[in-house]
Amino acid sequence: MTLTNAGLIALSTVTIYLFLFVALRLFGRRQTAQLTVVDLVVVVTLGSAVETSIIRANLTLWAGIVAAVTLFATNFVLTRLFRRFKRLRHLLGGGPVLLVHNGHIDEHHLARAGFSHDDLLEALRSREYDSLEAVRYAVLETDGTISVVGYPPTPGREADRSTT
Repeated sequence: MTLTNAGLIALSTVTIYLFLFVALRLFGRRQTAQLTVVDLVVVVTLGSAVETSIIRANLTLWAGIVAAVTLFATNFVLTRLFRRFKRLRHLLGGGPVLLVHNGHIDEHHLARAGFSHDDLLEALRSREYDSLEAVRYAVLETDGTISVVGYPPTPGREADRSTT
């Protein structure tokens, strides 16, 4: 492999990496939360689909190594930029999104995050909250997980959290 080919592979790799980063960011954090079997198939297929673009159909050992090193280097540089520039990190990575506040769903934020009511209620149930009224707030974190803070049980009332 010539130096020119290595440069083209590196440039293709960076381009595909940035495209996938922006595309996944635009599709929302729901796509990067815990993966279902279908989501995993999409990720694996996506990797296979861009492989040809990355190495321009050159399947030599060196082409694969150049592509892998370029991906690692691009990820390293972006990670450093995100740490250094908070505004860039927020612009590209977003911030936490409030989905539930004082037992009420924020419909605008829920839609923006790409979640349905069923998705949200499933997430609450998985954290042992059986009703919206028991939730002080639920936040979609930047890593795609949902954090939930409930109200403490009050004496004389049934527990706010489910026991199952």
